[in-house]
Amino acid sequence: MELSLHNIFFAFFLTMLAGLSTGIGSALAFFTKRTNQKFLSGALGFSAGVMIYVSTIEIFAKARESLAAVYGSTKGYWITTITFFAGIAVIGIIDKLVPETGNPHEMHDVDEMDSPGDSSKALLRMGLFSALAVTIHNFPEGLATFMGALHDPTMGISITVAIAIHNIPEGIAVSVPIYYATGNRRKAFIYSFLSGLSELVGAVIGFFLLRTILNDAMFGIVFAAVAGIMVYISLDELLPAAEKYGKHHIAIAGVIAGMAVMALSLMMFT
Repeated sequence: MELSLHNIFFAFFLTMLAGLSTGIGSALAFFTKRTNQKFLSGALGFSAGVMIYVSTIEIFAKARESLAAVYGSTKGYWITTITFFAGIAVIGIIDKLVPETGNPHEMHDVDEMDSPGDSSKALLRMGLFSALAVTIHNFPEGLATFMGALHDPTMGISITVAIAIHNIPEGIAVSVPIYYATGNRRKAFIYSFLSGLSELVGAVIGFFLLRTILNDAMFGIVFAAVAGIMVYISLDELLPAAEKYGKHHIAIAGVIAGMAVMALSLMMFT
């Protein structure tokens, strides 16, 4: 597959935007006393809907098409399916290795952090663990955003929006405990900002590792794994967080809206 310099830079740009959205979460945490939980629940559900739809309907199908062109229909389908579940296994192992107390996907309200019973050391440790966890998680997310944009800019924009929404509460999870532990907004924002930049690092590393072997077969394998990663993120992180922040029907309405918007955008630009 041929890659233009314009497409490569655009894919890096979208990945950077997705990663820097952790800074939005950090800013919201500082300037909003309480998060709007219903809105956040709907937004997280929307993000899950976009990611589930684009992964199962678009990305998986494109991976299967690329692999079938190289290995034939039956073998290509098998490789796509196995790689899809391998992607789920990889991100699942990464998630398992992150301590629960420092996992940014164990969602907390902003006000919960402002607790007299929490010592500064414990809060600082929580914030630093969250920053590390976000950094680790953002490597495969950065690769997912980059590869999606590299193959199809329109689909890349949709993935970027979904990942960006997903990263906002992660920015809150990193910045709030560090801020309450140190009283330093700038330090808290910097940690949140840097943890988001790891998405761009993931894209850069992925690109330089794969660029010499980025043929149809490798593209199909990477895309199938990316589809698995995004489905796992949606089911394990986004949907539980959406349920936690709001009522069940708000989260589900967000999921359906995300799927509908994604479906419409794919039909309009296909």
